Amino acid sequence: MKKRQASERFGAEPETQSFEQAVGEAKGWRQMLPFIGPAFIAAVAYIDPGNYATNIQAGSQYGYLLLWVVIVSNVMAILIQMLSAKLGIATAHNLPEIIRDRWPRKVSFFYWIQGEVMIMATDLAEFIGAALGFHLVFGMPMIPAALLTAVCALLILTFQVKGFRPLEMVIAMMVFIVVIAFSCEILFSLPEFKPFVQGFVPKFQGSESVLLAAGILGATVMPHAIYMHSGLTCRRVIGRNAQERKKIFRFEQIDILIAMVIAGIINAIMLTVAGSTFFGKEVIDDLSVAFHGFSNYIAPMAGILFGVGLLSAGLSSSSVGTLAGDIMMQGFIHKRIPVFIRRICSMLPPLILIISGANATKALVISQVVLSFGIALAIIPLVIFTSKKTIMGLLVNHKLTTAAAWGIAAVVICLNVFLLYQTFFG
Repeated sequence: MKKRQASERFGAEPETQSFEQAVGEAKGWRQMLPFIGPAFIAAVAYIDPGNYATNIQAGSQYGYLLLWVVIVSNVMAILIQMLSAKLGIATAHNLPEIIRDRWPRKVSFFYWIQGEVMIMATDLAEFIGAALGFHLVFGMPMIPAALLTAVCALLILTFQVKGFRPLEMVIAMMVFIVVIAFSCEILFSLPEFKPFVQGFVPKFQGSESVLLAAGILGATVMPHAIYMHSGLTCRRVIGRNAQERKKIFRFEQIDILIAMVIAGIINAIMLTVAGSTFFGKEVIDDLSVAFHGFSNYIAPMAGILFGVGLLSAGLSSSSVGTLAGDIMMQGFIHKRIPVFIRRICSMLPPLILIISGANATKALVISQVVLSFGIALAIIPLVIFTSKKTIMGLLVNHKLTTAAAWGIAAVVICLNVFLLYQTFFG
């Protein structure tokens, strides 16, 4: 009982179930239901305010030209998240725990430090995005909007301390709000069919479009989502043997495909709506300008829908960052702090930035630059561990999967190095 109370206080792991307990007497598609949820939490990282800013700029500057980049980046993200989920299912441990157990202690400690920095950068983007949503939708000054965001973030956290399932339901609901908001947006904007279809054909238009494509691809895979997904699947349902673990992974693949396809569609709609609304009129590199642009070019309701989507995405992704931080600290150094204390500490930097009057969109860009440093550190051990049969058993990567994963890792790492160079020296 004491262990359970401590677990709830720290916002820890869900109660473990065997495969038989999870599935019970369910037949057909009902067997899948206990496994739906982890991917939706991970997918929130792919529709955060940073993605908003990149997609809106790409659509406003080049129309539907870079729509194919969004699709390709989503496919890459699906494979990476599948590897992370598979690692947790095969080993019953999350990626940070495996790094701690198999690599030197100093390396694990370094990983924890950089992980906490990544979480701060992530939370900076998400928190500012949510505060900007309150500011735009309700006309609130940024400081009261930031304080309200802090209150909402702590309220969402109360679902986490009750277990992952309540949090998954809340996150899924918020993702659904974003889906509704942008589905209505695309009905308002009515994109032209032929240019839209042409956007799926890979091509560029000058060096700036290449740079922006690199921004979309490079910012797609989020380091905290990689660590977190293995933590969400590792002890949710335990397979007693290799065959059960294969069945669990099969169900989790469906979860990942559903959640990540939804995230990909949302990103594609963002770019499409921006292209049909702003292309040929003005280039949008500020979310506040985008809000007013949708209101002016389409209808006031279009601006409100954009703001509501931004608010929902910011709040949900900010909550996920706290969960990822908890998983990383527990895994890398085997320590935990109460999630409310963690949440309050992570909210202080964005609150200070907002109170100081710093530009919100510039802060979002800076946070994406910081996150670029952590991507290689997350992907490389993931591919190494999932490629070893001694760790993965029957769920070890196929050689083609490993080759594809290393290819994606190389592309993402090179793009982020390129973006860092352009940011500081370009």
